[in-house]
Amino acid sequence: MRKTLSYDDVLLIPQYSTIRSRTEVDMSVDLGRGLSLQLPILSSPMDTISEKDMAVAMGISGGAAIIHRYNTLQEQVSIVSQAKEGNPTLTVGAAIGVSGDFLNRAAALRAVGIDFVCVDVAHGHHLSVKEAIGALRNILGDMHIMAGNVATLAGINDLADWGADSARCNIGGGSICSTRTQTGHGMPGLETVFECAQTDRDVKIIADGGIRTSGDIVKALAAGADAVMCGSLLAGTAETPGKVMQDKDGHRWKIYRGMASKEAQIEWRGKYSSFEGVASRVPYRGLVASILEDLQRGIRSGFSYSGARTIGELHAKAEFIQQSGASQTESGTHIHRRDW
Repeated sequence: MRKTLSYDDVLLIPQYSTIRSRTEVDMSVDLGRGLSLQLPILSSPMDTISEKDMAVAMGISGGAAIIHRYNTLQEQVSIVSQAKEGNPTLTVGAAIGVSGDFLNRAAALRAVGIDFVCVDVAHGHHLSVKEAIGALRNILGDMHIMAGNVATLAGINDLADWGADSARCNIGGGSICSTRTQTGHGMPGLETVFECAQTDRDVKIIADGGIRTSGDIVKALAAGADAVMCGSLLAGTAETPGKVMQDKDGHRWKIYRGMASKEAQIEWRGKYSSFEGVASRVPYRGLVASILEDLQRGIRSGFSYSGARTIGELHAKAEFIQQSGASQTESGTHIHRRDW
């Protein structure tokens, strides 16, 4: 039985660097078919993460939001139109499913200027995804198609062969995802990136799930990812959908939930089937721009420790080591507090 690795199991080895300033680091990435990002971060297509305000903020920061699909066609088109209204140069994506009105959605979204679509299902290595990508290509032409999720080399190879330009890689690693517990299936997030990076196809890797820090983003990119997708890192910010709530002690918070949670399914379609997520509340965190700025600082610093100026250089130069449980403890802050 093989041994697998997640983000906390590894560290990158510091290397000789000629980078005098972290501003020399270029985090831009070309994901293909006209989809380029200055910041390799995508916000997850969740109804508590990605709507109009998040799309505008992500686009201004150089990343992109993927507008969720848990709404009517008209509502999704309206959100995209609002995000693009006065901001036509912003990069905005939208999620679609593999059944129902997904082809009509794709056509309507293209008509209002969407930059790319994301075929958004939990298990992307599936016949229905193959059929959907084929049908979408006829409608979308040369528009970028992202698909997923997959966790294996065979999965990403098939998505590429079916016509996907990029693949969301990870099964069950999100902070509010319970797929691995409910189904017994999945792979650690970093291991998924290592495996999918072995592909010889012309397909880009989106590391999706289990990413909690800028250090995890650097590790994902170093392992072979071209960009990352984040949910919990952006949750609770002003730009996420939903009201800011306040408890009796004055603490402010917002709802954050998995789209496969009972709560999300019931609100979306009035019932639930298999539930592979949970709903929670997270502290209110202010503007997402501040979060993204901190992430950028950490990513640039991470690149400089490997002496890499670009994502491509990081792919080529990165050296990983496995760390023990004791070294994991040592890697985090571990000062013992005293009550003076």
